[in-house]
Amino acid sequence: MSDQTDLLGQFSNALASRAEAAKSAVVAIRLAHERHVTGMLWQSGIVVTSEQALPRKDDFELVAPGGSMMTARIAGRDSSTNIAILKPAERIASPAIAAGEARIGAVALAIGADGTGGASARLGLVNLAGAEWHSSRGGLIDRRIVLDVRLARREEGGPVFDAAGTCLGMSTFGPRGQVIAIPTATIERVVPQLAKDGRIARGWLGVALQAVAVPDALRESADQSSGLMVMSVVENGPAAQAGILAGDIILSVDGTSAHRFRKIARHFGADSIGRKAELRLIRSGAVMAVQTTIAERQAA
Repeated sequence: MSDQTDLLGQFSNALASRAEAAKSAVVAIRLAHERHVTGMLWQSGIVVTSEQALPRKDDFELVAPGGSMMTARIAGRDSSTNIAILKPAERIASPAIAAGEARIGAVALAIGADGTGGASARLGLVNLAGAEWHSSRGGLIDRRIVLDVRLARREEGGPVFDAAGTCLGMSTFGPRGQVIAIPTATIERVVPQLAKDGRIARGWLGVALQAVAVPDALRESADQSSGLMVMSVVENGPAAQAGILAGDIILSVDGTSAHRFRKIARHFGADSIGRKAELRLIRSGAVMAVQTTIAERQAA
């Protein structure tokens, strides 16, 4: 029993040490009504956080490790990968962050900011470590990392470490309320682009889409049971210029079934801008093909 107690004590002490060391890696980003979310000190002069957690404004107040306060300005945000970066008005020393590799069943330690210059910690497991995927907004996420861990809203945007102290990514809330990690590899890829341009270029058709069932009479010719109905078309956008109309049901984009937008999201990355795409669609009871040229998504 004493050996087991020693092992548990060692494990507990190791986790406490990891959490203590992680205090220097997080800041609190203050919101309205005394609320806050967490940001990661990614490198000197850059704080990374969850884009979806931030209101649409340019300036925020930070609580740095130790409790000092300063202002910070949004330097870039990308809703498709859920990454935003802020630049503090004063320099904050950032710890070295080593990238880790998520493994199913591995310990995951999610760190949040407590709002006063300290940190909070949540212990869980890596529930899923899958392949790359595209978000509903078309962003490429390098791995699907789902965490079996509770997370408070104020802790969203903090780093997630493994037992070795390497960083698996940034905590956030994903589809259906799952707690997921945006992988470190995704952050490493996106942050330099955001720091340079303030946004990530994405392909765009200029349509609003809604998933619908294909009418029974057309399922055989369409060769699928669902598609994406065009609810509206942006004036002078790529779809409008190609003659696409509200009410058209898009079946596929360059051969990829449009069962859901996420299925075709990979066709609208930065490298798609200026490229021609073939849309197979239903209009007035007939299946037809339309060629369009993908443009850059307009800034929000």
